[in-house]
Amino acid sequence: MENLQLLEANTEMLEKMGSYCLRSKKKSVGYINKNKWLNNRFEEGLKYVQLTENTKQVGFIEYTDAEFSSRVVHAEDYLVIHCLWVSETGKGYGSKLIEKCLQDAKKRSKHGVVVVANSETSWTPSKEIFLKNHFKVVAKAPFNFELLVYQFDSNTPLPVFPTNWDERLRNFNDLTILRSFQCPYVAVATENIETAANKLGLEVTIIDIKDREELMKLAPTPYGIFSVVFKGQLISFHRLTVHSVMKRLKELI
Repeated sequence: MENLQLLEANTEMLEKMGSYCLRSKKKSVGYINKNKWLNNRFEEGLKYVQLTENTKQVGFIEYTDAEFSSRVVHAEDYLVIHCLWVSETGKGYGSKLIEKCLQDAKKRSKHGVVVVANSETSWTPSKEIFLKNHFKVVAKAPFNFELLVYQFDSNTPLPVFPTNWDERLRNFNDLTILRSFQCPYVAVATENIETAANKLGLEVTIIDIKDREELMKLAPTPYGIFSVVFKGQLISFHRLTVHSVMKRLKELI
C-alpha cells in the first residue's frame, strides 16, 4: 500500500534530505546557492514541502507570503506558489501538494493562493494542474505569462500584475542579467549567457536582486528571478543553450 507523507522542511531537515531540484548534483553551485537561499527564507515563513512515497522523494511545493515572494505580482494577503514539481503525473501528487498550500492559506486567514504560469517553459508550474484544482486565470502579461488564483471569497480583491513591462525593459541597454537564487538552475543559465557573450565580445552586467522591493522595481517579467535583457529587449527568462543565446544576441547586435 502506498505510504504518502508530507514533510515540511526546516534547516535541520534540509541538511539531511536536501532540496528537491538539482539533487543529483549536490556539489554544484546552483544546488548550494538554493539551499542557502532556502535557509534565509525560512525565517520569513517560506514553506518548502516535500512529498515522499514509501520514503522516496516524489515531489515538492514551495510557497510564501506575497510580501516575501519571488514573483512580480501584487497580491496582498495571498500566498504565492513559487514551484510545484512531481516525479510522475497522474498519481495525484500535484493535487496533494496544492491542497497542503490551500489548507495553510485558510488557517492563516489569507484571501487565497496565487501562482504564475507560462506555457513556454517548464521553469514555471504548468497551469493545467491548477485549473484542475479550481484555480482561475485572472491576468496576463507579455511573453505568455498568466496569473492564476484560488480565491476563498469573491468579495476580496484579486491580485494583479504590474503593467509597466516595456518601461522596465528600456532601463537596460547593455547585456544585463537580473537574478536571484530561488531557482538552482540560475547558476547554469548565467554561465551559458556569459559564455555566449564572451564569444561575441560582449560585456555582461549581473544584478543580484537583494530583496522584494528591488524585485518589484526592476524585474522585467512576472517570473522575476531570472531575466536577460539586451538593448531593451528580453532575451530570456529561463535557461538557454549557448547556441540559442548567441543566435538571439546576433539578431540585436
